[in-house]
Amino acid sequence: MIVIRPMQQDDVDGVMEIENVVCEFPWTASIFSDCIKVGYGCWVLSENNQVVGYGLLSISDGEGHILNLCIKPSHQRLGLGRRMMEHLIKQGKFLGADSIFLEVRVSNQGAFDLYRKLGFVHVGERKDYYPAKDGREDALVLSLVLNEKHENKMPSGLDS
Repeated sequence: MIVIRPMQQDDVDGVMEIENVVCEFPWTASIFSDCIKVGYGCWVLSENNQVVGYGLLSISDGEGHILNLCIKPSHQRLGLGRRMMEHLIKQGKFLGADSIFLEVRVSNQGAFDLYRKLGFVHVGERKDYYPAKDGREDALVLSLVLNEKHENKMPSGLDS
């Protein structure tokens, strides 16, 4: 059985195993540790005490931001990405966010399709946002309204 639970410092090695396999330009272990330390919403999908996926969410001034989400290759295409996204959205609502934003590589059509199915809309782009083999890759900025009074817009304090 796969469960979602808060990420602990002891999980960072398992998170890094996935991050290093899935991501061409992975985060470092210290970034994940810092996210836990500062109190971001850090969650893991765990199967038999083994990390098979993770998601991170920050909330500030009524805005949520999905920082990272990844599923172990052997567990992809099983609905776990959707399950983690739904959990992060629920957490955003619980913590009082009016909206949630995320960035996705323009080349990541599978993730983009999932986010659209969950109600996210394209609200902007960030030129040269991600490192890529041949330089930089643009990001699409997506937003999900959690509070009906909130309009889709770019996150505050961030330029497109």
